[in-house]
Amino acid sequence: MRYFIELSYDGSAYCGWQVQSSSCSVQELLESGLRFKTAFTGRVTGCGRTDAGVHAHQFFAHFDLDKEVDTSKLSDDLNRYLPNDIAIKQIFMVNSNAHARFDAISRTYCYYLATKKNPFMKNYVLPVHYFLNLDMMNEASVVLMKFEDFTGFSKLHSDVKTNNCMVTQAFWRVLDEQLIFTITADRFLRDMVRAIVGTLLDVGRGKISLTQFIDIIQNKDRRKAGISVPAHALFLEKVEYDWDKILTL
Repeated sequence: MRYFIELSYDGSAYCGWQVQSSSCSVQELLESGLRFKTAFTGRVTGCGRTDAGVHAHQFFAHFDLDKEVDTSKLSDDLNRYLPNDIAIKQIFMVNSNAHARFDAISRTYCYYLATKKNPFMKNYVLPVHYFLNLDMMNEASVVLMKFEDFTGFSKLHSDVKTNNCMVTQAFWRVLDEQLIFTITADRFLRDMVRAIVGTLLDVGRGKISLTQFIDIIQNKDRRKAGISVPAHALFLEKVEYDWDKILTL
């Protein structure tokens, strides 16, 4: 029987979602909890692979069990077992072919900038102490939806079959003392969002023009793009599915 699990986590202490031999991951702790609380012996499959230090307000994964379980009780048991920086929201049964990664229609990330110092948010925002032309940054953001190949914003030597992504929204907005970048796509490359944000900051500071921003995408050369901004201000916000398909048993 296949189950989906919805969770959120503060990624500060982890090497990312995926199990790695050298550091602790969210996947590792979740699998440990499932083995302790159930007869689970396999692997948990996530909807993606957040990098080290990246957070998730919403994340989905799937796992298989041989028999039906009380999902409400299992959620409570896992929340008691897991550390405070990982929270299980719900667990529910899905059809046997449902896949947390491949059935995801879109993923939305947000990157948070702080325009004023806030000691309570220092671990989750990137402070900026310079003027940013938000109109120019939004003009450049719209350009992202006109391209598919994002090699220029991908981590070098990544092991992927294609660098094509379909971006469906990308924009900056002001919320109180924060500037928030939101981007949605069917998939993302490793380091892609952080590289895009770093390059958009160059646009906002007047270091590069809109034409140069377009050239960076077209040239497909990561070395010409801006720096990758720090991971601690990046959040996976939302993952979309065709729930009628997923939940049909």
